Amino acid sequence: MSSRFLSAAIALAILAASGASAKVFHSRDEALELAFPDADRVESETYVLDDGQVARVQNLAQGPLESKLVKIYKALRNDRVLGYALIDVHNVRTLPEAFMVVLTPNGEVRSLRVLAFHEPLEYKPTNRWYRQFAHKSKDAPLRVGGDVHGVVGATLSARATTRGVRRALALYEVLIQNGG
Repeated sequence: MSSRFLSAAIALAILAASGASAKVFHSRDEALELAFPDADRVESETYVLDDGQVARVQNLAQGPLESKLVKIYKALRNDRVLGYALIDVHNVRTLPEAFMVVLTPNGEVRSLRVLAFHEPLEYKPTNRWYRQFAHKSKDAPLRVGGDVHGVVGATLSARATTRGVRRALALYEVLIQNGG
């Protein structure tokens, strides 16, 4: 599946779910530029996971994988990998959120950037809350109320984000670290 098709599908999903409270913060390209300002190029690879890979990702993420189709962005300067990025689109309560998980070359969360949030904005955690994911790795428990602080009035958002970060780390481990 082409990059253009995947981008269009994400855009259509965002537009279809848009409403009075919906907010798009960054396009994919803007978010990649902000995530990797020193990169001279960003490449993407689309994976179609087999059943074994899906099972491994779900086991590592401790939750379901909504699609076997995964796109991973790799930022490079010359031929040195600066990091990876994955976009996670999921429903928070009944409407979607899209965020980008930016990983270091060794698979640690460097940052998390919200691209779009279609639930009422009062359910969106603060940017400070999202920053707590920095430096988390596959070895972190990633549990709301544990190593991830909860958010009063945004419990579903906190849980959905935490699940998305676990998915991104699991996908990195299965597809990048272990070579697919």
